[in-house]
Amino acid sequence: MKKFLLWFTPGLIVGVLIILGAGKVITNTSTNEYCMSCHIHPVADMEWKQSVHYDTQSGHRTGCADCHLPPKGQGYLWAKGKTGLRDLWAFYTKDSASFDWVEKGRLENARHHVYESSCIKCHENLFPSKLTKEGEDAHLYYIQQKKTPDLHCINCHLNAGHYIEGYTHGSNTTFGAVSSAPKEIFTEPTPVEQFTNYTEKIPKSSVSFNMIAIPGGTFKIGSPEDEPFRKENEGPLRDVEISPFFMAEVEVTWDEYLAFYVQTAAEGRTSDTEGLRSGLQAAEDVDAISGATPPYGQPDQGWGLGKRPAISFTHHAAETYCRWLSQVTGKTYRLPTEAEWEYACRAGSTGPYFFGGDPRKFEKTGFRAKISKNDTAIINTYIVYKENSPSKTQTADFVKPNPLGLRNMAGNVAEFCSDWYQPDAYSQYPAGVIKDPKGPESGEEHVIRGGTFMNPAGFVRSAARDYTRTEAWLRTDPQIPKSIWWYSDCFNVGFRVVCEFDSKTGNFTASE
Repeated sequence: MKKFLLWFTPGLIVGVLIILGAGKVITNTSTNEYCMSCHIHPVADMEWKQSVHYDTQSGHRTGCADCHLPPKGQGYLWAKGKTGLRDLWAFYTKDSASFDWVEKGRLENARHHVYESSCIKCHENLFPSKLTKEGEDAHLYYIQQKKTPDLHCINCHLNAGHYIEGYTHGSNTTFGAVSSAPKEIFTEPTPVEQFTNYTEKIPKSSVSFNMIAIPGGTFKIGSPEDEPFRKENEGPLRDVEISPFFMAEVEVTWDEYLAFYVQTAAEGRTSDTEGLRSGLQAAEDVDAISGATPPYGQPDQGWGLGKRPAISFTHHAAETYCRWLSQVTGKTYRLPTEAEWEYACRAGSTGPYFFGGDPRKFEKTGFRAKISKNDTAIINTYIVYKENSPSKTQTADFVKPNPLGLRNMAGNVAEFCSDWYQPDAYSQYPAGVIKDPKGPESGEEHVIRGGTFMNPAGFVRSAARDYTRTEAWLRTDPQIPKSIWWYSDCFNVGFRVVCEFDSKTGNFTASE
């Protein structure tokens, strides 16, 4: 017994010391000071000190580990060890100045390093007495849809841990407020009497935008089977004839869209259901076009309004804008057909891009790209995409136009088309040359064309096709009913308008 105690007692003491020491190490390496010793990101610390988690009503200061690790007993040690090894590797092998902190702070990335279980641990009561009716609806929706992928507390509370200037949580009733600075207000739209470029003026606003005359012609829609990164929905190649039309030089900007938003406010915005009813009625009565209801949150994602492309609105909202623009200008504005869009994007070219080049040599992802020295100067000149976008939309002057004078056709934001989407749409057309195709007669989703600021080089080719995902893009919209005007989960799609070359744009017809 004495021999047992002689060995057991020191072992017990050593074990207790190890446990206590380990606990001390775990505690010390979970402090904000320790986190900041590796995470050389002073802006994050400053934004945390401006957030509601720093200066709380209860007096408890929420630290880094409180959000970026799960609660103890719920995988805490495993997450801490895994995160610690990752951060140590990054600290000793990478340059912190090379990190795109804006990209890492985006919602889709933030979900991966903020634990929902930690949110719930502190916020057990989701229906406190001072919660607004909108908040109750949102939290009720969260409970009902708790197992929905990507539905996370930070979908609505992204700025809780790190302050985001201009961030709005809830119904944004002041969105669209315009500056009171005196500007020239246009009283008449621009008259167009010949097929040439013109600058449209939106009446009752100070907003104008450039329209480019796109001459008619023929081209092959789609991509050949040997084009790098090609998808099945890009074929087969078909010969298409396109009639002349006008197309906007750039995507519809926030300045343009807010002119519509402000001018249609007088029609009333009591609910999305009534807005839809008014929108449908407007098809019969153009004098009663009703604009969008106020958005939930900040549609521009805090990147700024002005000359940046307008985003976050639905295909329905884009079509309503075109109908309104037609009304106030007396012309025929609409969304482009898929064929018109690709014809204008190609600008006479037949390869992956209008400027030439191999998409594989522009890629920055994958092992081959990382070990090769790819020259991306030319694609950076013409397209806003993943490698040059700083993780957000850019103004039109960021890139040069294509040979037709159109900017950002293949990048910045993807663009709505009028066609219903079908993966085999091209094969459904009749044999021979197809004149001005308008796509399938029916469908569930619409075509979108052009890559985005989030896409690598392979996704910004002229022939690349995609489509709307209405249900997925409204998945985290907490409003009841969901908005018909604004997407809650899509901020990389916009649109540009076309104007028909018809009797409304001069004393001629398209055949003349």
